Order: sequence, then C-alpha cells, then structure tokens
Amino acid sequence: MKKLSIGFLLSFSTLMVSAQAAEARFHPNHLFIKMKTGQGLVKSPLIKSAKRVLGSIYLVKTTKLEALSEELANNDSVEYAEKDYYGQKRMMPKLEVLEDAAVLVKKFTQFDFTSFNDPEASKLWAFNSTSGMSVNEAYDLLPNTQAQEIIVAVVDTGVDHNHEDLKDIMWTNEKEIQGNGIDDDNNGYIDDVHGINTLVRDNQGRATMNTMASHWHGTHVSGTIAATQNNGLGIAGVASNVKIMAIRTVPDDSDELDSNIVEAYKYAAQNGARLINCSFGKSYNEGGMVVRDVIDEIGKKYNTLVIASAGNDSMGPYNWHDNDTSPKYPASFNSENLLVVASTTSAGALSSFSNIGKNTVDVAAPGSNIYSTINGGKYGMASGTSMASPNTTGVAAMVLGYYPNLSAIELKNVLMKSVTKVPNFNGQLVSGGRINLKTALAKSKKL
Repeated sequence: MKKLSIGFLLSFSTLMVSAQAAEARFHPNHLFIKMKTGQGLVKSPLIKSAKRVLGSIYLVKTTKLEALSEELANNDSVEYAEKDYYGQKRMMPKLEVLEDAAVLVKKFTQFDFTSFNDPEASKLWAFNSTSGMSVNEAYDLLPNTQAQEIIVAVVDTGVDHNHEDLKDIMWTNEKEIQGNGIDDDNNGYIDDVHGINTLVRDNQGRATMNTMASHWHGTHVSGTIAATQNNGLGIAGVASNVKIMAIRTVPDDSDELDSNIVEAYKYAAQNGARLINCSFGKSYNEGGMVVRDVIDEIGKKYNTLVIASAGNDSMGPYNWHDNDTSPKYPASFNSENLLVVASTTSAGALSSFSNIGKNTVDVAAPGSNIYSTINGGKYGMASGTSMASPNTTGVAAMVLGYYPNLSAIELKNVLMKSVTKVPNFNGQLVSGGRINLKTALAKSKKL
C-alpha cells in the first residue's frame, strides 16, 4: 500500500491561469434550444441534427450558429437559445510531497474511531464530533435496519476504479456486457460498465466508456464519499452504502463544455444516481440557464440531488469571496435541487479559501487537509471546497440509505436543518452551520 502526503491544495474548480477571464469560448456548431411549454422543436433548415436533452430542452448542431441564433431570437415558441460554452481553461493542482510529512501526519492521528478497522481512519478528522460531522457518533447509533444502496455519480476527472479502497464500491451496469462493443441495455451507450466518458466520443458522437482517472481529483472525491470501510486497508469513506458511478467530464485543464455537464447529469439520473457530486465550476455563466434547468429537471423527474462545491476564491478572514455578489457556477444557480457547500478547518472555522454566500451557499463541511484515495493505489491529503462537497455527499447518502423515500428537496432540507450551528457562520451561509450526520439521521427519523 503506497502513501503520499500532500500539501495545501486549492481545488481545481476555481484555479485560473490569469486573474482576468479570457473571452468566453463556445462550441462553433452547438446550440441549446428550450421550447416553451407544449411546443415541439422548431423547424429550420439551419438545424442539421437535434438531440433532446430533457423536457423541452434540445441540443442541435448547425454550421451557421450566429444565423440560427438570430432566427430563433424572434420565434415566439422558443423560450431561449444558448451557445454551448466551455468552462475556461485553468491550471490543475499538482501533488506536493511534504518534507515535514511526519509532523503533518502526527497532527491527524489524534482521533480513535472504534467503528472502523481501516489503519488510516485516524487521519479522518472530519469524522469527529468537535469540529467535524459526528460520523463516529452516528455509526454507534445507526438504525437497526439495513441501509439501502445509493448510487452516487462523481462527475469529475474520472476515478481509479482499480484502487484497493475503491474497486469494491464501483457501480456496475449489470445490463451491459463488458467489452462486446454492443449497447446491450439500449441506453445509447456502448460498454458503459462503470459510467461514461463525455470527453472522448466515438464516430457517431456518443460518449465512450473509459472512466479511469486522468487526474487524482475524482479519485480523491470518491474515496471521501465511500472508500470501503473495515477492509483493513487505507481509509474509510463517510458512507457504507454507496456505489460510485464514474463520469469523466472534466478535462485535465478543467475546460468542460456545458453539453458534457448536462449529458453527465442526465446519464447519472436516468441510470439510478440519487446524488451527483459536482466538485467543479466556473466564474462566468454567460447568461445561460441550461445547466440550471437540467438540475431542476432531474430533481423533478428522478429525485436526484446535485451537491456542489462553493469555490475557493477567498482570502479570509479579511477578504471573503461572496457568491451572492460574484457568482460561481453551477454553485450560484437558483435551484431547489442543488445543495452548495463551503469548507471548514479541523478547528471548526471556515477555511480561509472558502467562498461564502448567505443566500447562495447552503452549508459547510470539512474541506481542509482531507485525507483520501488518489490514483495508483495511493493516499494523500488535499484541501478545497472540492473536498467539502464529497464529505457532504457521503452524509447525504447515509441519510438517504436509511430513509430512501425522502425526495431530493426533503433530503436537502433535512441536511440544512440538522447542521451544527456556528455563530460565526451567521450571515455567511444559508443554514449558518456545518453538516452533521448524527443529527440528520435523527431528524429524518421524525419525518
């Protein structure tokens, strides 16, 4: 078992190549069209092909993007027509081997969790009740029933599904026969055994099946959510009842297309994911609402909740980045089916890098110095709201496993109403507190 200690890292979701955003870039042949209620897709010779996304939303291909946009602007049956924007290129973080790793490791060996025999569970400070999420206490008081299995989609850079602590918790599409080159379950994807890769497409434009991690980020997120518990190896994930659906949608330069994001969300929801972890984002939205509308649609139709990181643009405690006034996306979308997460430290305070927002950032969760799985069978420590989001997702999965009849909106409300209140968070977060598994389970029982 290989180990690696990693220094302080900002999540890739908001690292930028320069302080100023470059001119917005978009796919030259894509246009999203949302029709008004009761209207079918508008007809135009400029539309070369069309694919329904969800509801009344379509993604069309055209060789004359601007002309089609102008034509649709005057069509009363069209609610909106939007370009397919890229997420902006950003520098991805690099792993840093610390010279004083022994000092750092010692700092995170003070917790003794009897619920887990995983040798490095003692480094999971997020499990404690003083400044964490009361995971250790919650496991001592779990309901006397079997938690239902919950599929969690990790929309990210892919997942190392051969990792010793992840290989047993990967979602498997049992209706698909691996490697036969056939779409056995007729869901539109060939050999999608563990998920899909929207970054690499076949000659018919379909997402492919290689979901192996290209960067450590998605693997780290997955381990925090659900690394195998009590297997005598590595760490333990927050949740014991999860299967991770790997969806590789974020490139190594973090320049994802809106069309890839909405396809990832749609695939996840249609294939049974009740939760989607979204530890990525961008600074500008160019006025587009298609990602928000798809989040609304999958919540309404499939009861899927999207959990997103708030972003890492702050320099606290003197200069907090407020998402209310300077939005980040998808975090700043106004959707009942979206839960947005800030980051806290092992002392219980907001992480100095974490974005805030009394109207747009819902809860906080541990995100500084989070130890988890990384590619190649290794383990490492990282910091960012990207790490706070999967801690929250793990809690949500446990609550949903024991109370599967909760709707996406009910689950979100339970998580927000069961937080550990922190006075300093008043005016900074909607809930004013930090996620708490023990209390969330108790409140769900009353429902």
